[in-house]
Amino acid sequence: MFAVQTWSLEIGSRVENFRLLDHQGGSHELYYYDDKKAVVFLVQGNGCPIVRNAMPRYSELAKTYQDQGVQFFLINSNLQDNRNSIQDEAIKFGYDIPILIDETQIIGESLNLVRTGEVFVLDPKTWKVIYHGALDDRLTYENQKAEASNHYLQNAIDSVLSDQQITVAQTDAVGCLINFPEKTNRAKHAAISYEKEIAPILQENCVACHRSGGIGPWAMTDYNMVKGFSLMIREVVRTKRMPPWHADPAVGHFSNDRSLTTEETRKLVHWIEAGSPRGKGVDPLTETGVSFAKWTNEPTLGPPDYVIDIPAMEIPASGVVDYQYHLVANPIPKDIWIGTAEILPGDPSVLHHVITSFGTLETEGRRAGKLKREGRGGLRGYAPGINADPFPEDTGMLLPAGTTLEFQMHYTPVGRPTVDATKMGIWVLDKTPKHEVFSLSVANFRIKIPAHARNHKETIAREIPKDAWLYSMLPHAHFRGKAMEMGVVYPDGEYELLLSVPNYDFNWQTSYTLSEPKLIPAGSKLIQHNWWDNSGQNKANPNPNIEVRWGQQSFEEMLFGAFMMRYLKAGHADRRMVWLASYVAERMLQEYSMLKYLPSMVAACAVYVARKNLGRNAWSPTLLHYAQYAESDLHACLKDMHGVLHSTKGSLAAVKKKYSSEKYGTVATMPLKVLD
Repeated sequence: MFAVQTWSLEIGSRVENFRLLDHQGGSHELYYYDDKKAVVFLVQGNGCPIVRNAMPRYSELAKTYQDQGVQFFLINSNLQDNRNSIQDEAIKFGYDIPILIDETQIIGESLNLVRTGEVFVLDPKTWKVIYHGALDDRLTYENQKAEASNHYLQNAIDSVLSDQQITVAQTDAVGCLINFPEKTNRAKHAAISYEKEIAPILQENCVACHRSGGIGPWAMTDYNMVKGFSLMIREVVRTKRMPPWHADPAVGHFSNDRSLTTEETRKLVHWIEAGSPRGKGVDPLTETGVSFAKWTNEPTLGPPDYVIDIPAMEIPASGVVDYQYHLVANPIPKDIWIGTAEILPGDPSVLHHVITSFGTLETEGRRAGKLKREGRGGLRGYAPGINADPFPEDTGMLLPAGTTLEFQMHYTPVGRPTVDATKMGIWVLDKTPKHEVFSLSVANFRIKIPAHARNHKETIAREIPKDAWLYSMLPHAHFRGKAMEMGVVYPDGEYELLLSVPNYDFNWQTSYTLSEPKLIPAGSKLIQHNWWDNSGQNKANPNPNIEVRWGQQSFEEMLFGAFMMRYLKAGHADRRMVWLASYVAERMLQEYSMLKYLPSMVAACAVYVARKNLGRNAWSPTLLHYAQYAESDLHACLKDMHGVLHSTKGSLAAVKKKYSSEKYGTVATMPLKVLD
C-alpha cells in the first residue's frame, strides 16, 4: 500500500514560466498573461468522466469572467493522449477552451500534478498558487449532486476580483490519476551520462551557435560552462526559445528541423534537475572538440570558388541606420551555375539581414543607375537562423557574366560603434543542372495594424502560372510578428496548410525546407497569413500606441514571404518519366481486360510504374493528394497491368514501335518491373 498525495500544488508556491501549444496549434506562454487578474487551469485527460462532467460548469465560468480579466486554460499531461485524440475529445464534448498539450510531461512534473480534474489558480503578479483543488463539491467518484453546495473555484475568483483573502484555498480534488513514470526515476536521472547522452544532444543542436565567434551569447566549451548555464538551458527549453525552431510539429515535415525530440527534452531537463552531474568519462566538448570552418558549407563543399567583398560599413553605437544598398560588379568573367551561396557576416551582432539580387544596371531615364533584376529572385541572403544549405539535388541558379550584384543591408546598433565587413561566398556547380531554382516572394504593402491590437491578421496570395515544385518557405515580419501560416489554394478551391509558425521569433528568420518537394499545379495560389501583437503584452513592441504600416525598419512592419521553387520544365528526367507513363497508359487503355478500371486509375498506375522503373519513390503524399488514390488502392490494377506488360500476346506493335524510337527515349525497350 502507498499513499497518493492529493494536495500537490502547495499554496504560495511559485510556478515557473513555460510555453505549450494548444490542441488547435496556438502557442501560449504563461508569463505573457501577466496583465490578467488571475490565470486558471483545469487538468484535462481524454476519457476522464470527472473532467467531462465538470466541463460545462468550467466553460460557464470562463464565459462569465472572460471580460473581467481572468484567463482560463485546460492542460493535458497524459502520456496516452496526443494532438489528434485531444482534438477529437474537444469536438465530441464541445470544449471551447484552449487545451495546452504537455507532450514531454516536464511541465506537469514540475507542477506536481496528480489527477485530471484538479483546478489551480495563479496570481499573475507573483505567479504563485492561490487556489488548488476541486472545481466545486458536486462531483464524486460514484455519485454526483444535482447542484453544488460549495463553489470553490468561483469563490476563489470572486475573492481575487474583490481583493479579498481566499477563504478556502485548498481542497481535495477527484479525477483520474496521471501516470508520470519519470517521477519514480529520480535516482536514474542522476545517473544520466553527460559524456554519452547530454553532450551529444548539445553538440547536435546547440554548439553550432554556442561556440567561439558564433551567434550564441556564450560558448559551450566544456562541462563547466554547460553546468554554469544549466538552469538557463532548462528555462529556454521549457519556454521553447531554444533550440530556435518555431514550426508546429503537427503541420508538415522539414529536413532542417532543429527541434529537440520528446526524449531529448526529457533527458536534458531531468539531467539538469538532478543537479547536472558530471559523471565519469571524457568531456566531448573538450576532448573531441568541434571544428568549425569559416564557412558553414566548407566541411562538405570545401572553400567557396569565389568570394565577393561587400563594401564595409561603419555602424554607430545608437540611432537608426537606414537600409544600405551596395552595388557590386559581378567579378566572375563567365556564366556560372551556382550550387549555393553563403553570407559571412562581418559583425553578426549588428547585421540583421542581407538580401541579395542581381541584374543589369539601367542606363537611361529616371531609373538610371538602378538595378533591373533578372526575375529569378535573389541569391541566398542572410538573417540569424537562415541556413545556407546547397540548392536541391539537380538544381542550381544561373548567374550570368556582366551582371551587377545588389546587397540590401539592414543594421541594428547595439550600444557600441563597430565596422561591418561582410562577404559572400559562391560555390559553382561542375556541370549544368537539370533544373533552375528561383525565389518567388509575396508581400502585402497595404498592411494596417491598429494600435493595441493583440491578434491582428492580414493575408497575401500569389498565383502560380505554371506547374512548379516547392522546396522551402520563409515567412517574415518584424518585432510585432506573432504567428504565421503558409499554404496553397489549389485550382479547385481546396486549401492545404503547408507551414504553421505559432510562435514567430523576429530574432530567428528560419527558412523551412520541405522533406519532400511539393507539386504546385498551375493556377494555384500560394497564400500567407500573418498575425501581429501590437499590444503592450508584446515585450518586443516598440510602441503599442500607434497604428503600424509597412516599412523597412524593425519598428515598422512587414508581411513578406519567400518560396524556393522550380518550374516543371521539360528536363530530361521529366521527359523520360512522361514518355514511360504515356507508353504504359496507351497500352493499357487499348487492352480489353483493363476496361473494368477507371481511366484515372489506369493513369495513376501508369505513373506508379514509370516512377518505380526510373528510380523514384513509386507513390508519395503529393500523388495521393492529386490522384486521390492510396497506394493500396492501386494493387489490383497493378496486378492486372503486370500481366499485360509481360504477356507475349496483343503487344500493340504500333504503340511499342512509337515508344521504342529515340524520339521517345526508347522507353518501350525497358524491362519493366510492376510488382515486387
